[in-house]
Amino acid sequence: MANPKRKQSKRRSANRRAANAFRAPEFAKDADGSLVRPHHVNPKTGLYRGRQVLDVEV
Repeated sequence: MANPKRKQSKRRSANRRAANAFRAPEFAKDADGSLVRPHHVNPKTGLYRGRQVLDVEV
């Protein structure tokens, strides 16, 4: 069975584990000032990049 030649450093192990860390979602301001996920349609207004793409009943 294969064995590692050298001990893996704590730094390398921590870097590998850090790649799986959860991050809070980022938000962008819409034209009307509401917060929206980037590259997503605004569910309240149905706007995407200033254009109406979804019919939303208010």
